[in-house]
Amino acid sequence: MSILIAENLAKGYGDKTLFDELSFTVEAKERIGLIGVNGTGKSSLMKILAGIESTDDGNIQHAKDFHVEYLSQSPELDDDNTVFEQIYYGDSEVMRVLRRYEKALQQTMKTPEDERVQEELMKAQEQMEDAGAWEASTEAKKVLSRLGIEEYDQKVEELSGGQRKRVAIAKALLQPADLLLLDEPTNHLDNETIEWLEEYLSQYKGALMLVTHDRYFLNRVTNKIFELERGQLYEYTGNYEVFLEKKAEREELEKRREAKHQNVLKQELEWLKRGVKARGTKQKARKQRVEAMKEKTFETDKEEADIATASTRLGKQVMELEDVGHEFDGDYLFRHIDDLIVPGERIGIIGPNGTGKTTLLDIMAKRREPSEGHVSIGSTVKIGYYKQDYEELDASQTVIGYIKETAEVISTKDKQQVTAEQMLERFLFSRSHQWTYIGRLSGGERRRLYLLKVLMEEPNVLFLDEPTNDLDTETLSVLEDYIDKFPGVVITVSHDRYFLDRIADRLIAIENSGDVEKFQGAYSEYLEKKKEEKKKAAAPAAKKEQRTERKKKLSYQEQQEWKTIEDDITDLESRIEAIQKEITETGSNFDKAEELHKEQQEKEEELERKMERWEELSELMEQTEGP
Repeated sequence: MSILIAENLAKGYGDKTLFDELSFTVEAKERIGLIGVNGTGKSSLMKILAGIESTDDGNIQHAKDFHVEYLSQSPELDDDNTVFEQIYYGDSEVMRVLRRYEKALQQTMKTPEDERVQEELMKAQEQMEDAGAWEASTEAKKVLSRLGIEEYDQKVEELSGGQRKRVAIAKALLQPADLLLLDEPTNHLDNETIEWLEEYLSQYKGALMLVTHDRYFLNRVTNKIFELERGQLYEYTGNYEVFLEKKAEREELEKRREAKHQNVLKQELEWLKRGVKARGTKQKARKQRVEAMKEKTFETDKEEADIATASTRLGKQVMELEDVGHEFDGDYLFRHIDDLIVPGERIGIIGPNGTGKTTLLDIMAKRREPSEGHVSIGSTVKIGYYKQDYEELDASQTVIGYIKETAEVISTKDKQQVTAEQMLERFLFSRSHQWTYIGRLSGGERRRLYLLKVLMEEPNVLFLDEPTNDLDTETLSVLEDYIDKFPGVVITVSHDRYFLDRIADRLIAIENSGDVEKFQGAYSEYLEKKKEEKKKAAAPAAKKEQRTERKKKLSYQEQQEWKTIEDDITDLESRIEAIQKEITETGSNFDKAEELHKEQQEKEEELERKMERWEELSELMEQTEGP
C-alpha cells in the first residue's frame, strides 16, 4: 500500500536544475536507499519530503495525519533542553506524557521530601499508565543507552559534537512516524553502534529512506534503491548489491539502444544524401524525423570515473615510529608505538572516537610533535594529506581555477600527460561544471574537489583522515580504484567497514585504554576476532577440574540436563547464525525478514536462559565434587 505519492517533482537553484519531473511512491514498511553523486539533490529531495523545503513544481500526496521524521547531516538541537526534553519533543500524546513524567521524576530526585512534587509524580505516573507510555519510556532509555548517552538530564549545550549527533539519532528513532528520513546516520558512529542501528532499523515499524556512504549498512538495511542521476530517478528493487548488478544491466542496454539508434540514423542520412525522389510531404516528414533523431541523447556518455595515478618517486625508506606516545590533559592517548612502514603498504588506523587517531596521523605527518618517542621520515617521502577539517574553500573561485593553483598538468606513472580539465572530468566534474563557482557547490562536491587537489599534488605517501564522511558511494569507488593503482603508501583513519576492507592490508588499532594493537589482515577479520574475544570473556568459566569430595548430589534429571546443555547451546548459536544469514538473503521480502527477526529474538532469549542454567548447573557440579 502506497503511503506517499510524489508526482513530477522539480527543484533547482538559480540556473542549476537538480531534478525535474520526478515521480515515485513509497510503500508501507519499505526500506529505501537514496544514492547518487554529491550535488544531484539527495538531501534536497529528503528536505522536500520532510516539508523543510518547497518544490519548484509537482506535488506530494499522503494521508492528512501523515508524519515524517527527518535526521539531517548536521542536526540542529535546542541547547537549553535536556537530553530527555530534546528526544521527547512533539505534540503527540505519548510525547507530552513522557515529558511531564520525566520532569516530575527529575524534580523528585532533587527534592524527595516535597509533597507537591510527589503528588505531581503520581499524577504523571497515572497519565503514563492511561497513555500506555511505559513501553515508550523503556524503549527510549534502551536506545539512548545503546547510543552511549547515559546522563538524561544533561543540557544539550554541554554535549560534544558526537553526543549531539547520537541524541539527534535517538530523537528521530523514537518519534512516532510513518516515514523516517535519515541523512548520513552512520557518520561519527563506531562499528558496534552501527551494527546495533542496522538491527534496530530492520525492525522499524514505519517506512524508511536513507542516504549513507556506508555500503555495508546500505546493503543490509535496504530493500529498494532510488538512484538520482542527471536529474532523473531510477528505481531498483533489492539492496545495494542487487542495485549494482541491475545498474550495470541498464547501462549495457542503454549502450545497445544508442548503437541501434546510430545505425538507423546513418541509414536515414545516406537516404537523404542520395536524394531519393519521393512525394514532397513524405520526404519532408522523413527529414524532420532525421533531425529529431540527431537531437536524441542517451545516458551513455558518463563522466569518466578513473583517476590517473600520479606520484613522485619513493625510495626504500618511508617511515619509522620509535616508542611513540602522546599525552592530552594529563592522560596518554597512546604509548609505546613502534612501527616500520615500507613501500606499497596500505594501513588503516582504527579505534573509538577520542582515542587519538587523527593525532597519531598528525604526528606521522610531522605536523605535531609526540609527547615521547620519535618519528623518522625518508628523504624521498612527499605526503599528501586529506584532512577531515580542511580549510574552507574560496567561494569566489571556479572549480578549474582552484585545481590549476596546484597543477595544470600531471604525469602518470606510465609517463602520460593529464591536464587539470581531464582530471576533473575523471573525478565527475564535467567541462561545463568546471566553470562553476565553488560557492555554488554542495558540501559533498567541495570535499570531492578538495580530495582531487590533494591527489594533484602527486604525493607518494597519502594520508586520509575520515575520507568517507560526506563523500557519495560513486566517489568512494573512484577513490578505491585510485588507491588500487597508486604506487605509493596509503595510511587512512576511518570507521567505514567497506572502505577499510577494500583498501587496508593491515591495521593499527588504538583502544580506549591507550593500548595499541597491530593486526595483519582485513577490518572484517579484525572485528570477528574482537567478537570472539568478547564472547570468550563473557562466557562462563570453563568447567573446573573434578573434585573428589561430594557436598551435594545432583538429581537424575539435573545430571541428564548437564550432559546435553552444552550441545543445546551450540545448536542455538548455530541456528542464530543461520537465521542472520537468511535475513541478509531475503532482499525485498519484508514479511519473511520480519518472521526471521522474530525467530531470531526468540532463539536469543532461549540461548540466554540456557546460558544462565549452565551457570547454575556448573555451580552445583562444583558443590557436588569437592577437593
